[in-house]
Amino acid sequence: MEINFYSLILAALSTLVVGFVWYHPKVFGTIWMKESGMTKEKMKGGNMLVLFGVSLVYAFLISFILQFLVIHQFGALSMTGGDVTKALPSYAAFMKDYGDAFRTFKHGALHGFLTGLFMILPVIGTNALYEKRSFKYTLVTGGFWVVCFTIMGGIICSLELF
Repeated sequence: MEINFYSLILAALSTLVVGFVWYHPKVFGTIWMKESGMTKEKMKGGNMLVLFGVSLVYAFLISFILQFLVIHQFGALSMTGGDVTKALPSYAAFMKDYGDAFRTFKHGALHGFLTGLFMILPVIGTNALYEKRSFKYTLVTGGFWVVCFTIMGGIICSLELF
C-alpha cells in the first residue's frame, strides 16, 4: 500500500476552497469576524501569500494523518510492521480479498466527518472555552473543520481519483 500524495495535495487544497466559501461574508464570514474580534483592518495587515502557504502546509499535514483514519487497509499494513516485503502470505491473501474494500468517497467522508465531529470540534471547543470565545465562534470554526475533514476524508479514501 502506497501513500497517494496527489490525493493528499488535493485534499489539502480543498480546505482553501471550503474556506473561501465558508468565510465569505454572505455565509459565515461576518459572524466569524464579529465572534473572533477580527476587523477588516487587521485582515489587510497580513501577508496573504504566507497566510495561504502556511495554511496549505498545515492542511497537507492534516491530510497525511487523516489517511490513516479513513483508509482501513493501513491497519492491515501496520500489522506487518509497515514492511510488506516481510509480511506473511496471509497479508497478501487478505489484501487480495479486501484491498479495495471501503475505498469510496462516501466511506472516507463518513470517517472524515466522525473525526471532525468527535476529535476536532472538541479541541476547538475547549480552546474557545479558555479563550472566552462564544458558542457561535465554536460552531463556525468547528463546523468549518468538520466540513473540511469530511471532504478531505472522501478525497483521500476514494480510489477513483488517481
